[in-house]
Amino acid sequence: MAGGGTLVMLSGPSGVGKTTILHRILGALGAEFSVSATTRPRAAGEVEGVDYRFVDEPTFQSMIDRHEFLEFAQVFGRNWYGTPARPVDEAIAAGRTIVLDIDVHGARQVRARRPQVLGIFVLPPSEAELHRRLAERGREDAAAIERRFAEAKREIEAAREPGLYDALVVNDDLDRAAGEILSIIRARRPATAAR
Repeated sequence: MAGGGTLVMLSGPSGVGKTTILHRILGALGAEFSVSATTRPRAAGEVEGVDYRFVDEPTFQSMIDRHEFLEFAQVFGRNWYGTPARPVDEAIAAGRTIVLDIDVHGARQVRARRPQVLGIFVLPPSEAELHRRLAERGREDAAAIERRFAEAKREIEAAREPGLYDALVVNDDLDRAAGEILSIIRARRPATAAR
């Protein structure tokens, strides 16, 4: 993949504050967010090409067959999600910064296909704090919270796999964590990149 752009993958478990950090990064750097393709139905208020690229299963399968994804997975045995490679590669070739919001499984696929990717994993200050954040969101019942918490612990353990991520950043304070992540990305970007 030629070009002077920067490919960033940002990961972290549910409840860690990753989405808030992602929006700060996009705004501060003028970076782009990679829009995933999915087979799930569009929800109210979602915009085609902005939130997701909505496709049917045969289309998604043909994209897999043509090796058009940087990464893809079927979630909970139902819907497929994937990161189309072409828009990412085009942004990098044009010298732009593009950010993937991705889980550990997807991160392994991206690292294998684009070894130069800058991988950052957002950690909670502690397991107890992560559990508190998940519970305080008030979106799910106790059983669902425990499932998310167990999955988060597995993801955190997997994130420590050597060579998968370039940096692990603890979100103990949102401003500090976002600032640290911005510094890491700016250090990797070419001197010619804006901001």
